[in-house]
Amino acid sequence: MEGGLAASRLPPRAPGTPVLSVVDMHTGGEPLRILLAGCPEVAGPTLLAKRRYMRQHLDHVRRQLMFEPRGHRDMYGAVLVSSELPEAHLGVLFLHNEGYSSMCGHAVLALGRFAVDFGLVPAPPAGTCEARVNIHCPCGLVAAFVECEGGRSCGPVRFHSVPAFVLAADLTVNVPGYGKVVVDIAYGGAFYAFVSAEKVGLDINSAKTRDLVDAASAVTEAVKAQFKITHPESEDLAFLYGTILTDGQDAYSEEPTANICVFADEQVDRSPTGSGVTARVALQYHKGLLALSQTRAFQSITTGSMFTGKAVRKTNCGDLKAVVVEVSGQAHYTGVASFTVEDGDPLKDGFLLK
Repeated sequence: MEGGLAASRLPPRAPGTPVLSVVDMHTGGEPLRILLAGCPEVAGPTLLAKRRYMRQHLDHVRRQLMFEPRGHRDMYGAVLVSSELPEAHLGVLFLHNEGYSSMCGHAVLALGRFAVDFGLVPAPPAGTCEARVNIHCPCGLVAAFVECEGGRSCGPVRFHSVPAFVLAADLTVNVPGYGKVVVDIAYGGAFYAFVSAEKVGLDINSAKTRDLVDAASAVTEAVKAQFKITHPESEDLAFLYGTILTDGQDAYSEEPTANICVFADEQVDRSPTGSGVTARVALQYHKGLLALSQTRAFQSITTGSMFTGKAVRKTNCGDLKAVVVEVSGQAHYTGVASFTVEDGDPLKDGFLLK
């Protein structure tokens, strides 16, 4: 149309309903929808209290942003909130197709860039090539380090995790349809079950994604039913987020090791999974397969994208031995959008197809 249409003009919407303004990014192919404006105040004295409040009172915002027709089954999101921690530059609540996660590494990598580019942290001094962004996640404070040039982000981002640890090694669970399967359970801001795909009769490089999702989901349900997840410091964090199927190549190598993460309600991560890489590094370190400061490359079998990870120092989480893990990856911007709700739309809060 000659002259074009006004980009800022919004379609008709229900009176009094906010416009949901977002910036979209991806890290290794895994989307991140960052809510800039339109969310009612998320009340609560702490970040975990805010997470509970949003689940109980503002879940329609999650559904509107994550579900069809505005999103899709595998959409991922972030709501920025204030933090009670004085050292935090921002707080964040993570959204997915089932609810609210405790940690998301791919989101932290993207949010590091976002915080620098949108002025949420002071501009780095002239000549400084890296800015630090302290991000308060539900699992705790995570430090992101963002490569900068001319006051803007550029290149990869790396982050230092909360203490990561192994909760159970070589645990045998009975998985319906697959028999007895040996799994490991490790924490990298969220708990995952880890199992080599060959133990459920699959070749991770050639199997259909649907078959991998079915197997991973069966493992998740079996672990939930047969093993109690506990966290040394918070009951809010004591849940199994998903299962990561691997190629079984856990011993150190200069070659990348591949995996696929299936989390929440059969949601498939397109990236190597930042919190999963964190937990997998902790697991490899725990088993003596990876030394401190030894960098390993992790590849997503869905997109081929890469993260690197290494254990940078020993620490503790409660009485458990743990490590702080550094994960590095590249995030990119994909666009901006404004979402509205129209009167009379029976699907205004979204839907998902199985």
